[in-house]
Amino acid sequence: MPVNRNALIRYKTIDACLRNKYRQWTLEDLIDACSDALYEYEGIDKGISRRTVQMDIQMMRSEKLGYNAPIVVYDNRYYRYEDEDYSITNTPLSEQDLKTMSEAVEVLRQFKGFSGFSDMGDIVSRLEDHVTSAKQKTVPVIDFEKNESLKGLDYLDTIYHAIINKQVLSLQYRSFKARSASTFCLHPYLLKEYRNRWFVFGNRKGSLVNLALDRIHHIEIAEKEGFIENNLFDPQTFFDDLVGVTKNMGMKAETVRFWADRQSAPYIMTKPIHKSQKLIETKGDGSMVFEIHVVINQELQREFFGFVDSIEILAPESLADFMRWKYGLAKERYGAVR
Repeated sequence: MPVNRNALIRYKTIDACLRNKYRQWTLEDLIDACSDALYEYEGIDKGISRRTVQMDIQMMRSEKLGYNAPIVVYDNRYYRYEDEDYSITNTPLSEQDLKTMSEAVEVLRQFKGFSGFSDMGDIVSRLEDHVTSAKQKTVPVIDFEKNESLKGLDYLDTIYHAIINKQVLSLQYRSFKARSASTFCLHPYLLKEYRNRWFVFGNRKGSLVNLALDRIHHIEIAEKEGFIENNLFDPQTFFDDLVGVTKNMGMKAETVRFWADRQSAPYIMTKPIHKSQKLIETKGDGSMVFEIHVVINQELQREFFGFVDSIEILAPESLADFMRWKYGLAKERYGAVR
């Protein structure tokens, strides 16, 4: 049975309310929560009727969507789940769900060869593998990198809709260097994933900042703050000269030249450090010299540290000096008698 987006938002909202065991939920409370959710996610401010939420509860209780939600009324007034561990998000996929997902995967596969859909290959492969394993009850044969314990992932949806709806966020944030968390407003423009960690780019007091979601302690919409449009950076080109996500104002790309020994050279050749990478020279011993045009940031430095003794920075001298200094510190640490 097809379900529209607004209905799904209401179902998820009711589910979230009923999973909260520390509050009693009347029908009026559920109506208010659903109205708030529809306004937050869809900008719908006309509210919803009592009958709509009553029908939503009946639909969640039924088998039509496969939920069979154990929603009960107690004291003739309050709603809750009879099974405290129940959630509609834990409902297994039905045969119809699997059929629909299989059809969706087949449609998406048709677009994988088009340039505008080049980034969808990974998503389609994930869906295809999940659907196949669910249908055959087998172990997935593709294992994608993931970090399910990473903090901050529950803020993704809030930040995404704030960007879409041009809303200001009030954040409680603590960087790794700070002793305590601070609260401030952010005008969010872009969500970015790097090495399985999420960042949000936005305007804080007129400056472009990027914040790691796993350092956010609390987040909410700052309803009274006016949104400032993005005039600080172009998300389409901002990362062209970057390895990672760090690029402070005024940082310019430089040409980095480095030598790689014959063991690491083939690896770097097939898995470039940056898309601008060029092979400059192949030595007689199989070693190679490469160039990349990038902003020199901490992510690039850490990329080079991963090769330890198998590469040498040839230019610029400032980066070579930094690497020598860091390797000297490492030598002192490992050379110390314990």
